Amino acid sequence: MDSEDRIDIRNRVRQHGARQLVIARMIAPDDWQGELRRALVSDRVSQHFWNGGSDLRLFLESFAIFFTATMMFLI
Repeated sequence: MDSEDRIDIRNRVRQHGARQLVIARMIAPDDWQGELRRALVSDRVSQHFWNGGSDLRLFLESFAIFFTATMMFLI
């Protein structure tokens, strides 16, 4: 196989990354940091106890499963 037949993958990956960076910069809002902060704050505020994926919910669900399995075993 000649060196002319080989494809330079590294160069293609670098070019693709550069294109993706340009596209990301073009579609990003001018105040992207402020936009990100507002999005994070609204996400934190909107999380409800049962919908937020909290550790307490996971604990309660795990405890309910364990309790049910224990009761089934004892019966």
